[in-house]
Amino acid sequence: MADMTEGARPVPVTISEAAARRIRQIVAAEHRPGLRLRLGVDGGGCSGFQYRFALDDKLEPGDVEVEKDGARVVIDGMSLMFLLGAELDFVEDLTGAYFRVNNPNATASCGCGTSFAI
Repeated sequence: MADMTEGARPVPVTISEAAARRIRQIVAAEHRPGLRLRLGVDGGGCSGFQYRFALDDKLEPGDVEVEKDGARVVIDGMSLMFLLGAELDFVEDLTGAYFRVNNPNATASCGCGTSFAI
């Protein structure tokens, strides 16, 4: 596992203040030590790829962990190549509250923001 915390080395994916705050809230409510948000990319979705979010307390070989203010996000090595330079954000608006990935690698995305094309 590579530890890519902000300030130590260049961070492949950044976490916004809003996302960090929401991740901390979710993890605190679960009462499980070592829990973090896992961000991944799967094939599928209306634009070709879709983002996957899950809670995980395990690290797998090739995982990269990013931390901001105590909020930890882990990304598998295969997904990381689609996410380099992206920002994980948390949005609350009229349509609801959700994590959003601002991905500079995406050439198109669906209206709901959960799938993208490269």
